[in-house]
Amino acid sequence: MKILTSGAPGPGHAAGSGRDVIARLTTAMKNARLDCQCRSQLDEALDRFAAMERRREMRADLADACGQRRRIEAILVFLQDLDDLGATEQDYSVYNDIALLFDDIASAAAEGAEAMRRLYASNEA
Repeated sequence: MKILTSGAPGPGHAAGSGRDVIARLTTAMKNARLDCQCRSQLDEALDRFAAMERRREMRADLADACGQRRRIEAILVFLQDLDDLGATEQDYSVYNDIALLFDDIASAAAEGAEAMRRLYASNEA
């Protein structure tokens, strides 16, 4: 018996994410048309599971953002060498190395910002 007709995630959900699994499970249970007194218990259990999963994802997003902050902090140590550089530097490759460090900071900042946006959005769910 096939309960789910689509494996595609809903809007705003990554394939395989906890929210997607919960949404598919909830849909499957609603489609099952259970005519028993256990229906309210099942709904309560699904609600508790969804809340636990939301908190788990929120903790993961916060940990991700903190990790990106630590990554930026580590890169900033290397950027201190920038203060000692001059326009007459003999080894021009150092300019490219510094540029790559800035690129790494930008990447970490973008990933951290995305994690915080997911955390913010989870409050609206």
